[in-house]
Amino acid sequence: MLKATLRSFFAHKGRLVLSALAVVLSVAFVAGSLIFSDTVSRTFDRLFASTSADVTVGPKESFGESVPSGTVPTIPAQLAERVRAVDGVADVQVDAAVENVTVVDARREPVGPTTGAPTIATNWYVSDRSPVELTSGHAPRGPGQALLDADTADEKGVAIGDTLTVLAPPGSFDVRVVGIATFTTTNPGAALVFLDTPTAQRELLGDPDAATALSVTAGPGVDDATLKQRLGAELGGGYELRTAAEQAESSAAQLGGFLDVIKYVMLGFAGVAVLVGVFLIVNTFSMLIAQRTRELGLLRALGADRAQVRRSVLVEALLLGVVGSTLGLATGIGLAFGLIELMALAGMNLDATEMVIGPVTPVAAYVVGVGVTFVAAYLPAGRAAKVSPMAALADAEVAGVGRPLTVRAVVGAVVAVAGAAALTGCAVSADTSTSASLLGLGVVLTLVATVVAGPLLVRPVIRVLGGAFPALFGSVGRMSQRNALRNPRRTGATAAALMVGLALVGGLSVASASMTASFDKEIDRTLGADFMVQSANFRPFPREITERVQDVDGAGLVVRQRFVPLALSLPDGKRVESAAAAYDPGLDRVARVEYTVNGTAEALAPGHIGMDQEFAADHRVRVGDTVPVEFPGERKAELIVGALTDLGGPSTPGAQGNLVVGMATADRYVPGGQDSVLFVNAADGTGPDTLRAALNEALDPYPQVQVRDQADYKELVREQMAVLLYLVYALLGLAIVIAVLGVVNTLALSVVERTREIGLLRAIGLSRRQLRRMIRLESVVIAVFGAVLGLGLGLVWGLAVQQVLALEGMTELAIPWGTVLAVVLGSVVVGLAAALVPALRASRMNVLAAIAHE
Repeated sequence: MLKATLRSFFAHKGRLVLSALAVVLSVAFVAGSLIFSDTVSRTFDRLFASTSADVTVGPKESFGESVPSGTVPTIPAQLAERVRAVDGVADVQVDAAVENVTVVDARREPVGPTTGAPTIATNWYVSDRSPVELTSGHAPRGPGQALLDADTADEKGVAIGDTLTVLAPPGSFDVRVVGIATFTTTNPGAALVFLDTPTAQRELLGDPDAATALSVTAGPGVDDATLKQRLGAELGGGYELRTAAEQAESSAAQLGGFLDVIKYVMLGFAGVAVLVGVFLIVNTFSMLIAQRTRELGLLRALGADRAQVRRSVLVEALLLGVVGSTLGLATGIGLAFGLIELMALAGMNLDATEMVIGPVTPVAAYVVGVGVTFVAAYLPAGRAAKVSPMAALADAEVAGVGRPLTVRAVVGAVVAVAGAAALTGCAVSADTSTSASLLGLGVVLTLVATVVAGPLLVRPVIRVLGGAFPALFGSVGRMSQRNALRNPRRTGATAAALMVGLALVGGLSVASASMTASFDKEIDRTLGADFMVQSANFRPFPREITERVQDVDGAGLVVRQRFVPLALSLPDGKRVESAAAAYDPGLDRVARVEYTVNGTAEALAPGHIGMDQEFAADHRVRVGDTVPVEFPGERKAELIVGALTDLGGPSTPGAQGNLVVGMATADRYVPGGQDSVLFVNAADGTGPDTLRAALNEALDPYPQVQVRDQADYKELVREQMAVLLYLVYALLGLAIVIAVLGVVNTLALSVVERTREIGLLRAIGLSRRQLRRMIRLESVVIAVFGAVLGLGLGLVWGLAVQQVLALEGMTELAIPWGTVLAVVLGSVVVGLAAALVPALRASRMNVLAAIAHE
């Protein structure tokens, strides 16, 4: 049996190639994502380990550090003297570093990464742990001098002697490049600007006596943990102390979010490839078994029992899985290499020669590849075991032609009802987490129901889709339609591969379009200002930008928006950490805020706070109540609830309660904060075009901010939604690739299966051109059938997703009919492309040899 299995496998290896490609793709994404993330993690672990001080003394961690308030936590620089006196301290360096500053050259062009990596301005000192070394010029020796990292200098064409402008939180200042520093470790993609320590403290922090941290070096024989303990005893509990290992771990944790995004996106592609590949493999083995009915019957007649036949088919599947996994692992290594090179284009210079292939990667690759093929082949193997020895004497097959679909109908109906119930529960639930859980359950169940019941839909749907074929193409059209109807199981399984991908596309497209429409409506409803001034990444900007805008000729009312982290101690006993938006009193003239109790004057009055009515009701808060509030730096206040809002739109990300306070309250309890948005109305007698031109001219030295009107803001939201659509289209592309493989495989095996039939058709007068057309039409109707099922299922999913979004204020439903039409037309193209090779192969058959084929 083993010899027979191996010979059978190698005899049909050409027919198994396309199924192996599905395994290769799924394994490649799994292996590539693991290799890439492991390589990046290892590289940055080494970077953080080699650059972290023995002990770092910094500001005590507090809530709200992720809120873009623009404040820079600091500690007194004089603390270095106390630290230096602690037993076991060999050296102490004052750090004054600020991330996300903006640096521009003489042409006002940004000098720094544009891909999201930070531009870091910091003080220069020589240390064994520095990630850079001075390679040309000299160190900064006073105000107006700076070093620049070599990667940024090369990319932006900056040389020693050039003048740069640094836009820091306290304000902007000019520096002359006096030296170039080259990375000695991996460049994480950031741009580095070095100043001397007094200049950094004054210009970056706005305080010559402040520091962002102290880097402490341990003396000989003193370990990090011991030194940390001694420093803690000396300094007390007002500071955050981390050893080198703890600092490296904290830095790696911050990087983890970036890595997780890439890893999960790639694993998402792997999941789609696995799911779609299962249908391809099931179909391939089912057809191979159908074509080998007499062969399997002969084995049974010679004494092979059912278990041996089943094992024979499963061994073939395992061989396919091993081959596909091996090739997939190799492809995954290539994919990881490509990602590393792509990161280099984005400024993150990873060393491809140090690629990490951990023990988990090959294990995961073979588990996925072998597991998928084994599971997919299990049902066909069971069907093969049922072949009777008498089948060797008859021209029989076990492909399921004519077998009743009763079991499928019952199972499909039960699962469909359960899925519909879950989606209905998702639509009527008032709790977001419950609704999202029911959505996930409903998606899985309805997908399973559609796959199970798909063959039941073949005959009625394809009769409609191919109904015009006989009239348009005559007898060829009629035969192509009947070929697609001949084996509903096979047609359903072939179309299912395309259906899965298009269902995902349909659902995510509806979700994306609905989110965009909801934000457009919210912008129309709430934004009343002529213009908004904000940065591209919504980061806070220096105060001098606000002052520039306020001084623009033609600018009337200017209302500032600033985010303030805070923690509320509520009457129900809960402590909620959130963020409030702070505004100037003229908010009503630049935005439309709806209130259920009182209004803007009461919400923004000094010592007051406004909150969303639902949040207030949930925590038993009423207007006039006094709520204890804690701000960063352990500043505490008692704020009076002055008004309740009914915003109705999307909530501020990461915030609860849609809290608002006045700018006076923000300045008092969170001093030094920076504005995130400026709402600007034109003065009387000034037209919008005139004001826009004046704003653009005034802000020309500040490339980090843009002037936007309502239409521009909508376009910005659409661009952000487009990122989701690009992911959708990438998933669609992958699903189509595997679906095309499935259709090609099915048609190719079908041509082999119908060799004698094709020979007879050619013998009675069917031309080669007509034969190719028949196979193409069969392919098109199968592809369109899959598209109709997928889009129908995807639209149902999209409607359910929109109900979940509605609970977060995104109430608009939008269906992208253009995308739907494009997908249907695209499925026709897919069908035509998939039929090219099988149709050509069929048309080249020798007529007499085909008639004599067994």
